[in-house]
Amino acid sequence: MQSTATQLTESLAASYARAGGINHLDGKNLPSKRTIADITCDLLRLLFPGFFDEKLIHSSEIKTETKALLEGVLQTLEQETHKSLEYDPPPEAPKSELHQLARSSTFEFLEGLPRIREMLQADAEAAYHGDPAALSIEEVIVAYPFMEAIAVQRMAHELYLKKIPLIPRIMTEWAHARTGMDLHPGARIGSHFFVDHCTGTVVGETCEIGNHVKMYQGVGLVARSLAEGQRLRGRKRHPTIEDHVTIYAGATIMGGDTVVGEGSTIGANVFLTSSVPAHSLVVQEEAKVKVMNKKDHQRQNWDFQI
Repeated sequence: MQSTATQLTESLAASYARAGGINHLDGKNLPSKRTIADITCDLLRLLFPGFFDEKLIHSSEIKTETKALLEGVLQTLEQETHKSLEYDPPPEAPKSELHQLARSSTFEFLEGLPRIREMLQADAEAAYHGDPAALSIEEVIVAYPFMEAIAVQRMAHELYLKKIPLIPRIMTEWAHARTGMDLHPGARIGSHFFVDHCTGTVVGETCEIGNHVKMYQGVGLVARSLAEGQRLRGRKRHPTIEDHVTIYAGATIMGGDTVVGEGSTIGANVFLTSSVPAHSLVVQEEAKVKVMNKKDHQRQNWDFQI
C-alpha cells in the first residue's frame, strides 16, 4: 500500500510540475475563493442590513454593527486585493506601491456602497412592480435570487472598473453558482433592471444594458463567435440593449454590433443576430403544433418522437 501511495504521489507531483495550476506555492498566492465568498456575504450584509443575518438588530446598535463589519471587510478585502495586484500589477504602478494601491482601491470601493444601495433599491422596485406574484419589496430582497445576483454584479463591476484582477470574476461566479444567473462583472447595467426567475440568464462582458430593462429566464446576451480567442479581448463582443426593452424567455441576442432599440419587445426563443429599431416587436414564427387523441394515436401505432 505504501509503495502504491508513493507512486501516486510521484505521478501527481509530476503533473504539478508539467501542468502548473498550483496556488500558495513559493510565494505565489492568488486570492482565496473561500475568502472572497466570505467577503461577498459580508458585503451583502452591508447592503441589506438584517436580510442576511440570523440575529435581530436594534436601531441603536446598527452603527456599531456596521462599523465592526466594515472594518473586517476593509482589512480582508485589502489583503485579497493586494494578492490580485501582485498577480497582475498595473504597468504604471511600481511593486512597492501595490500595498497602498490595494488600500486606496478598497477604501474607494467601500465608499461607493451607499450609491450601489440606491441602484439596488431601484432594481427591487422594478422587480416588485414587474411581478404580480411579489408581495412586497422586502420579499424581493429576501427571496428572489435575482436580487443576490445583481447585487454581487453591481459590486463586482465597481472593482472591474478599478482594474482589480480576479476578484470581480470570483464574486460573480460565486453568485452564478448560487442563483443560476451568469452576469459578467464587466457588463454595464442601467437602473431598474429585473430578470424574472433568472435561471439560465447569461450576460456577457461587453454588454450594455439601459434603464428599465426586463428579461426572463434563459435569455442569452452573448458573443457571435469566439473563434479568434484572445484576439477578441477588449473588443465589443456582446449586444447593446437600450432603455425600456423587454426580452422573453429563451431569447438569444448575439454580437457586439447588435443593438436592440429603445422600447422594443423580443419574444420567447427568438434568435437575433442583427439590430432592430426602436419600438420593434420581434417574434419567432409559430411552430406547427398538432393536438390528437392519445387513444387514436396509440391505435395507429405511430412512431411518435419528441
